[in-house]
Amino acid sequence: MTLPKDINQMQPDDASKELARLAKEIALHDRAYYQNDAPKISDAAYDYLRQRNHEIEQLFPDLVRVDSPSNKLGAKPGGKFGKVTHSVRMLSLSNVFTDAEVGEFVKRVAKFLGVEESQKLQFTAEPKIDGLSAGIRYENGKLVQAATRGDGQSGEDVTKNVMTIIDVPKTLSGTGWPDVLEVRGEVYLPISQFEQMNLLRAAENQPEYKNPRNAAAGSLRQLDPAISAKRPLRFFAYAWGEVSAPFASSQSAAITKLKDWGFSTNELTKVCETAEQMITVYNDIEKQRSTLDYDIDGVVYKVNSLALQQRLGFVSRSPRWATAHKFPPEQASTLLQDIEIQVGRTGALTPVAKLKPITVGGVVVSNASLHNEDELKRKDVRKGDMVLIQRAGDVIPQVVKVLDADRQGRGAAFVFPTICPCPLKTKIVRELDEKGEAGAISRCSGGAACPYQRVESLKYFVSRTGFDIEGLGAKQIEAFFEQGIITEPSHIFQLQSRIDSEELARTEGWGETSVANLFAAIAEVKEVSLDRFLTALGIRHIGQSNAGVLAHHFGSWAEFLEIITSPKAGEELLSIDGIGTAAANSVISYFNEQHSRAVVTRLAQQVTILDMQKPKSDSNISGLSVVFTGKLEKMSRDEAKVRASALGAKVSGSVSKKTDILVAGPGAGSKLKKANELGVKVLSEDGWLEMIENT
Repeated sequence: MTLPKDINQMQPDDASKELARLAKEIALHDRAYYQNDAPKISDAAYDYLRQRNHEIEQLFPDLVRVDSPSNKLGAKPGGKFGKVTHSVRMLSLSNVFTDAEVGEFVKRVAKFLGVEESQKLQFTAEPKIDGLSAGIRYENGKLVQAATRGDGQSGEDVTKNVMTIIDVPKTLSGTGWPDVLEVRGEVYLPISQFEQMNLLRAAENQPEYKNPRNAAAGSLRQLDPAISAKRPLRFFAYAWGEVSAPFASSQSAAITKLKDWGFSTNELTKVCETAEQMITVYNDIEKQRSTLDYDIDGVVYKVNSLALQQRLGFVSRSPRWATAHKFPPEQASTLLQDIEIQVGRTGALTPVAKLKPITVGGVVVSNASLHNEDELKRKDVRKGDMVLIQRAGDVIPQVVKVLDADRQGRGAAFVFPTICPCPLKTKIVRELDEKGEAGAISRCSGGAACPYQRVESLKYFVSRTGFDIEGLGAKQIEAFFEQGIITEPSHIFQLQSRIDSEELARTEGWGETSVANLFAAIAEVKEVSLDRFLTALGIRHIGQSNAGVLAHHFGSWAEFLEIITSPKAGEELLSIDGIGTAAANSVISYFNEQHSRAVVTRLAQQVTILDMQKPKSDSNISGLSVVFTGKLEKMSRDEAKVRASALGAKVSGSVSKKTDILVAGPGAGSKLKKANELGVKVLSEDGWLEMIENT
């Protein structure tokens, strides 16, 4: 055992190394004691480490570290937030922006349910709170856990912080609540309190929060619950996740129950029976927007009947039974300083307006999309123009129009390039549509060889839509790509062997802790579901929705790969309900391209691709291939497909030798004929319902 060097005999270099060692060791013991309640050494041994650190700092004051233990009182409670897997996914909402789209939403719901438009459907309309979504779990009436939405499948454990919120009951009031009840809603910061908080932060020379939502998110995610307790956070309850037993028959009745049990609910919520009534509520709430003590960015409509909500189900990552009617985007004018061309992951060239920075809707905007060559020409946007900017859906900045097109001395029109700006200098092509006419999108013909497409694909791969790797964002990917450290996805999972960790820790913007956290985050996502894996590949026409359809159809990566690389790939893909010609061709082209295949093969060797869970695997139709044709009378065809999929069946759009059942309603034609020729089992709608009734 090597004895520690006598402090009085230390040189500056010795002292610097010893302070670094002590900072690391004391931090380790702080985490063990304060976060894990599992101290690794005695109090006396711990006190010795701190005393030694203090004495060295006294002798070498110029060497005191930023992370010195002398500046800390133990470790911040919680350290890194734990992950909570949602038992029921926390999904986002689809958006509508116009009155006409509200009407379309109502028509879609009616069509799916197979009801006449004249038949009244009830909807609730409530303000859309601009805060941070959270789910709060109660067992036997007592709060046991709270989590942020995160990626919808899992979020951060913020239980201790949520327990400091004044209108979140620690124990439910009243009676009749289920044994297990996960209440969902929005954590927000009142506008009046936000203004006072920023005044206080300014007085203390701390940076001000940009808006109440950022303040709420920052307050809820404090590592020390004592800090959260000092922030005036509030909570509106408006939904629920897992429940051990139903507790209401309608959305409006459920909200009343939540209020009875001690939650704050929004009093502006109304029940409507027509699209016109929904729009009236929307207009009324918008007029009150400036007088409310909380930020809202729209109105949420939900089908009121919970039985109908269950029938409607979900599409992709949003419920069919709800949508958000967003308020008009805020606008501002600024100078367009330049126009640049960006190359995306699929080779699409997008003209981007480089703007004199301007605040729009509380966010500083310096770039705005001009979409494509045709849109650029239509708006006739030029360098030096004053332009009107808006954030579509309060998110994506876009150029609305030019404000001074008639000024003297205006610059020349922008000339869209015919050669890609990438180092390959490949030709730009505009694909033909089904009519043989040039499409709207111009693409680099370099494909996977184009470095711009490769780096954008990597950014997409690590994004929240892809593998969602914390600490590995666009800037980090660009830096690693330029250095040749990460040039394809598999390199991410080999990063520790491809890079000098100590050198990275010394790089600006990094440190020992952030490097360790990055490696931990990468290790955490080495197991990935098949649908997320397919999404992350960034194949054209295969977003989250289509990736989910493919994943549930094939079930496993092995089965997917076997079929997709076989001559039967086209026939199989086109038989899948929801997969069209463009998506099928895109998948086949991707896996037929030698470079793409090699990249995916190397990636698959670095991760574990989890099979999709089979819903209702014990049902009598699980795994069967089912086709619907003709007019169904007791439910819409869309609803029938959703219900069959939920029971584990593979819903196909065409009849083949693999089809197990054809459900034929009145008006069945060629599919029924082909089924009879192939000897496929044919059921009427009543026969089908009888078959699945007891499943």
